[in-house]
Amino acid sequence: MNKSKLKKITSARLFLPIVCLIAVLLLNVIRTPDFFNVSIRNGVLYGYIIDVINRASELVILAIGMTLVTAASGGQDISVGAIMAVAAAVCCQILSGGQVSVNDYQNPVILAVIAALLASALCGAFNGFLVSKLNIQPMVATLILYTAGRGIAQLITNGQITYIRVDSFKMAGGYIGKCPIPTPIFFAIITVVIVYLILKKTALGLYIESVGINGKAARLVGLNSTMIKFLTYVICGVLAGIAGIVASSRIYSADANNIGLNLEMDAILAVALGGNFLGGGKFSLIGSVIGAYTIQALTTTLYAMNVKADQLPVYKAIVVVIIVTLQSDVFKKYIANLKAKRSVAAEGGQK
Repeated sequence: MNKSKLKKITSARLFLPIVCLIAVLLLNVIRTPDFFNVSIRNGVLYGYIIDVINRASELVILAIGMTLVTAASGGQDISVGAIMAVAAAVCCQILSGGQVSVNDYQNPVILAVIAALLASALCGAFNGFLVSKLNIQPMVATLILYTAGRGIAQLITNGQITYIRVDSFKMAGGYIGKCPIPTPIFFAIITVVIVYLILKKTALGLYIESVGINGKAARLVGLNSTMIKFLTYVICGVLAGIAGIVASSRIYSADANNIGLNLEMDAILAVALGGNFLGGGKFSLIGSVIGAYTIQALTTTLYAMNVKADQLPVYKAIVVVIIVTLQSDVFKKYIANLKAKRSVAAEGGQK
């Protein structure tokens, strides 16, 4: 392989995400030789790799929304975990009719799901208004719901954990009938496909990139930068709501303190690992999806290394710092200068 082809491959946007995923998977294989073994037990697929793909489903959904927000506003929505808790609280509270635990639905499922998605869309609209209309820095604007969101969820559920002990409710986070594939995987796939088609079949993807690269220039050519940024936050909120419903179905309850806890950091890390610039502009949904699975595989690895759950954010934060450093213009200039010096030194040696 000549240098030009190698340079083309290594400069591809998905090169780093794929390399990171392969590295984490290899580490898992080294520690757990049967990591890729898949079998069927009790009629469902079983194996480490299946567990990684299944557990990453909510993160994949969040990463999609985080990608759009990052691309359009050049900032991140750190309230997505809290929005998940709010959506779960609304959904379970309607289904339970205000009771602590029920064995039958007290209200229609469709009503609960629509209400939960509307609540999450409202949260996204609140964030979008602060960022797009009031020009508040995204991290600061979304810090409000990051702090208050779980309190809102507690108010909705009256400070209790609401249990929905109905088999059909557990399907979204479990299995549908005799299907051996976990249902959350379908939620992740459908969400990715729908968002991808919307961005590719319409001009929305191009508009988001344009606003992220230069909002003022986009406004001059006729784009409503404010509305586009606002829309990305609403979409992010709705996707967080979907993830919240899936997460609540896994544990058939609304636990405001734990649903979506620390997932906002994982979503940001997935976007960064996906080769997306955290300052906004061009983005890759597929890269973020790969990043999400990489994060879940990394989490599995850390657990296998007996790292405690409360220590995981430390290791993930280190990865975020490394990635952001690699993406910085200062670091890129340093590497370019270093290569130039080596090239000059090599030419001098040949002479």
